[in-house]
Amino acid sequence: MPEKLVKMLNLFYSEPDPDRWFKFDRYPRRLIRRIVRGKQKPGGVMMIVLNLIKGLDKLGIPYSLNDYKYIKKHPDEIACIIGKPHVLFERKWVNPLIFGAGIYSHPIDCPDLLIKHPNIKRLLVPGEWMKKMFEPYYGNKVIAWPTGIDTTEWQPLTGMKEFNFLIYDKIRWEHEKYQTELLNPIIQMLDQHKLSYQYIRYGQYTHADLKSKLSTSKAVIFLCEHETQGLAYQQILATNTPILAWDRGGYWQDPAYYPVKVKYGPVSSVPYWDERCGRKFTGIHDFKENLDIFLTNKASFKPRDYVVENLSVEKCAEEYLKIVQSIGTN
Repeated sequence: MPEKLVKMLNLFYSEPDPDRWFKFDRYPRRLIRRIVRGKQKPGGVMMIVLNLIKGLDKLGIPYSLNDYKYIKKHPDEIACIIGKPHVLFERKWVNPLIFGAGIYSHPIDCPDLLIKHPNIKRLLVPGEWMKKMFEPYYGNKVIAWPTGIDTTEWQPLTGMKEFNFLIYDKIRWEHEKYQTELLNPIIQMLDQHKLSYQYIRYGQYTHADLKSKLSTSKAVIFLCEHETQGLAYQQILATNTPILAWDRGGYWQDPAYYPVKVKYGPVSSVPYWDERCGRKFTGIHDFKENLDIFLTNKASFKPRDYVVENLSVEKCAEEYLKIVQSIGTN
């Protein structure tokens, strides 16, 4: 059956910003935040929207953003609610819906979602292991779709590569434990092999800081328990910097769910990956073996090729359009 033509993508997204102390106080609070903290840095869900829009612009695909008047007058057209969940719940939607990828961390947060909103046709999540975690609750409506990486912004960086590695620390839980059991032994091993390194920690840098350190690093050691997509490591790959990644597997570790509410596995720290990206290790016990293999094969890695082929903003926008069009064929 031929794909249904989509005249325009109707995109919807906003950050939750409820009144806190009195009616309409969100407006002065928003102004005060801007004065005190400066311009808002895009979070993960906002990056989904921004990168999708970049891809649509590059492909020349028309779209609107938060045009509620239009979508109300056209109940047969598909509404694409990228996130967050309040966008879905605060209005009565009669349109066929695509919801995601900025949705819940786990379906137990809303197990009756499809009963409340039977007009949801597709649920998008950032990656494949998360898709498998959602499927028992939401069935075949769940699709893994990653947001794109801006390969124009994240390009190979010129500079004196004086450091063998940049250690990228995104260990989110039990950091002190993993500092002792993983990070410090890795540093000791690098010292023993006279491999130079510098360090950066998630949440404590700007994009300019990361690019500066990447420009002087030959490779990256990426440390994170798991990623639903992993924008940061994919941005690093787009600079053609290969990664030696800690991919521990095992259970999803989010303490808001694990181990009392949810035990799900296996998960991955690098859910989008092939042999061009670098090398993986599961813990300190196999770090040395994989470090040696990584160093031996470093010249053969082509991580940017992988990102351009699979994760560019254009590629991911094209895949998003295909998902929207598929609703007309089912």
